[in-house]
Amino acid sequence: MSKKVIIAYSGGVDTSAIVKWLQVDHGYEVITFTADLGHKKKDIESIYKKAKILGVKKIYIEDLREHFIKHYIFPIFRANTIYENGNLLGTVITRPLIIKKLIDIAKLNNSNIISHGSTFKGNNQLKFEVGAFSLNPSIKIIAPFRRCNLTSRKKIINFYKQNKISIEFFKKNKFPDLMDNNLLHISYEGGLLENKWNEPEHSMLRWSNSLNNTSDKETYIDLSFQQGDPIAINNEFLQPHQLIIKLNNLGSKHGVGRIDIVKKRNIGINFRGCYESPGGTILYHAHKAIEAITLDHEVLQLKDILMPLYSEVIYKGLWWTTERKMLQALIDTSQKHVNGVVRIKLYKGNVIIIGRKSDQSLFNSSYATFEEDKGIYKQKDAESFIKLKSICLKLSAIQKHIKCL
Repeated sequence: MSKKVIIAYSGGVDTSAIVKWLQVDHGYEVITFTADLGHKKKDIESIYKKAKILGVKKIYIEDLREHFIKHYIFPIFRANTIYENGNLLGTVITRPLIIKKLIDIAKLNNSNIISHGSTFKGNNQLKFEVGAFSLNPSIKIIAPFRRCNLTSRKKIINFYKQNKISIEFFKKNKFPDLMDNNLLHISYEGGLLENKWNEPEHSMLRWSNSLNNTSDKETYIDLSFQQGDPIAINNEFLQPHQLIIKLNNLGSKHGVGRIDIVKKRNIGINFRGCYESPGGTILYHAHKAIEAITLDHEVLQLKDILMPLYSEVIYKGLWWTTERKMLQALIDTSQKHVNGVVRIKLYKGNVIIIGRKSDQSLFNSSYATFEEDKGIYKQKDAESFIKLKSICLKLSAIQKHIKCL
């Protein structure tokens, strides 16, 4: 194997410093890979230009938007996945795809070495490396921030100066320290957010309108589902990534999907993060609404029990493991009859479900009525049902009474 290393490259301050560190301090030929998961064209062009300035000769940039939504985003939304205080795992779910591509490119270039820019306090070091070893047990991983002395932003800036690189060109914006964006969400961490009492500045949030700037008129949309996945908006059938883009645009206008949470990273330290997930928030609520009329109580209950376990598996970077695949198979089986349309009203940051319909609906208005119900329900039958349900409670009460005597 030649001394080539393939790095997951974002074009930001951290990974750009790492590229130069690998080249100068260790003599590696660095090959960069960037996954286009919803970047603007100018951002992709900027990433390419930055890699060139750093002397990278092989630059891989791949448009993975459709694959990302269809094979990673839709599966987790079938499970109604949410982590801790409302995190839709928009950053986490990109890692398995990026890892897979890094390993593929390494093989293509006759290399067995990959690298990433996760900081020493970050969750991503776990997700990248656990995922990589799941796919290739013999892969070699260089985690520069665990090996080099670039342990703060101040030291990174000095490193740029020592190597005569203008850091201003590599800065994405003045705040916060960390930002990650794709078609599902944008996340912000560090900088002014490190003081948990600071209100996020409106200029920090790039995607959605603040509530003060949203329309006073509601927007109504019909979101169609087939086997648990969204397929159309207002009867317009769209490709998965196009559908998410449209939901993002609709939600952003009404300030939908903004959250400010504190979460615990895998290393045990609490961090604060702000997130924008306009389209994902709409999809999350709409999917739960269509499931409410197409799945029975027992299936919904089982899904609710499994969801925290499923989200934990994904959060820990275990996408490629047998346990995730087992859970996914069970979840996907539940989605066979999750077909229909959900009507949604968007207004001032709210996603309001106002209607749902399905040919596989378990809701029957002829039965769920306070009028005559065609004889499906006989009130006297409830007496026996209540007696059966009460037996264990009666026995428990009797036992407690005996102990008190």
